[in-house]
Amino acid sequence: MMDEGDAAMGDSERPIRIGVSSCLLGRKVRFDGGHKRDDFLVDTFGNWVEWVPVCPEVEVGMGTPRESIRLVSTPGGVRVLAPTSGTDWTGAMTAFAAARVAALAAEDLCGYVLKKDSPTCGMERVKVYGAGAPARSGRGVFAAALLARYPNLPVEEEGRLGDPRLRENFVERVFAYHRLRRLFAGRWTVGEVVAFHTAHKLQLMAHAPAAYAALGPLVAGAKTAPRDEFRRRYEAGFMAGLKAIATAKRNTNVLHHILGYFKTRLDAGSRAELLGLIDDYRTGLVPLVVPVTLIRHYVRLFDVAYLAGQTYLEPHPKELMLRNHV
Repeated sequence: MMDEGDAAMGDSERPIRIGVSSCLLGRKVRFDGGHKRDDFLVDTFGNWVEWVPVCPEVEVGMGTPRESIRLVSTPGGVRVLAPTSGTDWTGAMTAFAAARVAALAAEDLCGYVLKKDSPTCGMERVKVYGAGAPARSGRGVFAAALLARYPNLPVEEEGRLGDPRLRENFVERVFAYHRLRRLFAGRWTVGEVVAFHTAHKLQLMAHAPAAYAALGPLVAGAKTAPRDEFRRRYEAGFMAGLKAIATAKRNTNVLHHILGYFKTRLDAGSRAELLGLIDDYRTGLVPLVVPVTLIRHYVRLFDVAYLAGQTYLEPHPKELMLRNHV
């Protein structure tokens, strides 16, 4: 995990800060005294972010090691119970979650990685025990409070990050949210908003064309809109759009759109080569990084200013190699 002064964030004054379940960093805070260290988070993504670890069970006072807890369906609702002793942690954990989530506002988070299946940190499909077989219908108490308070924050479970498309989407959203927060951090101007929106056009088109279309009129009316209301609506629409997975079909449409900027610059052979790589991507023969790398070469070669400013061509550090797998 990097120190604040060592963050490799280029033009950022402060490293991107990401909340995380402490056990995923290798900290021995599990009920059995163990951990669930995630190599991607620690060894790869950790080179680009500063972690803000949280363990609700330890911080609420359960200790390590400790009796396990679970979500249990009762006539009065879902409770957080220790099945062996019968201790009910519902009230304490609910109060802790509300306070801890509120305190995270001071951490300037740009994302959060939760521990799957946890009765406190699980984002979805957490086991809820009852009279019969447990149902995969629950959400951890802390996770529920986090998602309710920060609906635009990129949040994922470490288990889902094993899927290359979900991993790439999460990291992409983290870096986009960081840029968005920097935009609105000071006394922003409408011109800065227009420039930001323009730079993210192709990225939004790859995720959710409808979201890009809906944000256009909002940006056009930014001069007369109340500033707080505009920011709230733009942030919500922008992050909701990026949450949609960028499909091969939409990426292919964007790549063909980019190709149009080179129609008078490329010779027939070079154009055919790029078209072939785009089609190879569409059919799954090569990953997205292949046509994008050639496009970035042509952007530099021909000095295409509009494309050079598009975040789509490098939405996150290439060293993460996320587009090598999608």
